Amino acid sequence: MSAAERSLPRLGPTAVTVLESLNQHRLLSTRQIHALHMPQASLRWAQNLTARLRAIGLAASTPLPGGLRLWHLTPEGVRVVETIPSRAETRHKVIGPEQAAGPLQEHTIAVNDVGLAFVRAARERGDECGPFDWLHEVAHSLGPPPGRRTSEQLIADAVLTYQAERGGSAGIDYRFIELDRANRSAADLARRLGRYARLYRRTIPAQAGRGAVTLWSRLYPVFPTVLVVLAGRRRDRLEDRRRTVLALCRQDPDLSETPEVEVSICLLGELADRGPFAPICRTSAEPGKPVDWLGEEVR
Repeated sequence: MSAAERSLPRLGPTAVTVLESLNQHRLLSTRQIHALHMPQASLRWAQNLTARLRAIGLAASTPLPGGLRLWHLTPEGVRVVETIPSRAETRHKVIGPEQAAGPLQEHTIAVNDVGLAFVRAARERGDECGPFDWLHEVAHSLGPPPGRRTSEQLIADAVLTYQAERGGSAGIDYRFIELDRANRSAADLARRLGRYARLYRRTIPAQAGRGAVTLWSRLYPVFPTVLVVLAGRRRDRLEDRRRTVLALCRQDPDLSETPEVEVSICLLGELADRGPFAPICRTSAEPGKPVDWLGEEVR
């Protein structure tokens, strides 16, 4: 019997939830674990819980500035989580110490900060968006490009789901999350966003007497808006980058031919500080008008 199996009966429900969250979100800081899973408790309580998970071999950590730590599952922790039949994330993704301390670190922390901003907003407003309502690295097939046989993949950094009651009925909003740390050119980012238009038009051949259907309609009730979150630079530099990317999106032939694909861009700092319902976004359709994440003006 492994150390994890001997210790598992003594794990409380919060510890099990944290393990599942580490499985789904790959890397979480102590601060993020505290905010997502035990906001009413002290940060020390979160530190003690994660230290216990490390002591029994289910989680490992790497230090962060400020004395906190960044957590991920060990292989034994992954095996334990695989015994949870109701887990939202069924894909296998083991993060090693080198990855946890490498370039993956800042990107993954930032994506999870995006999710955390929506969780906080949902708690404040009585909506539904919890710690398991975004999935990382969701792949979509674009089919083979002209002259090639191998299919291209569009991998969204995350897909987020948010549920709120509007007009007396529940509405569910979906977002493709693109986290950009300005480590590639604005033109490269705009071209990547243009691939979402190709996803919108991607069809599946007719089957069993039914006509061809779009691939996305098999996956989502509506086509998700693309929410680009900019990070990694000073605010003025990010605002310049946002203006440039939006201008390039308006010139992109794929996006121009597919107005159904909406692109909205915000800054991670504003999203974290003010929340998604503040007028922090600019859209490709109306880049001069500040709106919230739903595309609505805030009065």
